[in-house]
Amino acid sequence: MKIDVLTLFPGMFAGPLDESIIMRARKAGLLELKIHQLRDWTHDRHKTVDDRPFGGGPGMLMKPEPLFEAVESLRRASTRVILLSPSGRKFDQAIARELAGQSDLLLVTGHYEGFDERVRETLADDELSIGDYVLTNGALPAMVIIDAVTRLLPGVLGDDQSSADESFSQNLLEYPQYTRPAEFRGLPVPDVLVSGNHAEIEKWRREQARLRTQARRPDLLP
Repeated sequence: MKIDVLTLFPGMFAGPLDESIIMRARKAGLLELKIHQLRDWTHDRHKTVDDRPFGGGPGMLMKPEPLFEAVESLRRASTRVILLSPSGRKFDQAIARELAGQSDLLLVTGHYEGFDERVRETLADDELSIGDYVLTNGALPAMVIIDAVTRLLPGVLGDDQSSADESFSQNLLEYPQYTRPAEFRGLPVPDVLVSGNHAEIEKWRREQARLRTQARRPDLLP
């Protein structure tokens, strides 16, 4: 998979995307990731990317000219262009799986008061938000989406079943899990997990996942 990110803050991406699973995916050739500075597509000496909104109002809007030039320069025939802003549809595990099936993504991060509407109408294939809150810019949402999508790519986790059993994968939160020792400070592991009865273990896990989801996220249940 190829992912390009268009941002005003490339330096924000250096730490999170150079560690752990994402770095392993990059080194293995499973993910090709490139971060681009939007100001590289400006033509004035101040590298201006924003201007005041028509009709007045607070803040500044991202100008269409550098965004159009940048996207048209980076976009390939198979590229899916995604704007990151609070106005987008809410990102979830189903959308992560949908994006993991793509070959080429271009994530365009917002800033200031957002995008000139012509960018939404003409350039974008989709618009995503990671939640009902406002962040300073779209860099962090881009990192969240890259992480969620990358770990779903075949071969990234080593055992592809790992992503199938995680929270939200089947509209359920993940069941409780335990490791050694079998008893810690008077707190024992449930007997069924040390019984060796795999059918009963699977039944227990399904029930515990349902109960946890019902208690914490009933909105996920059919």
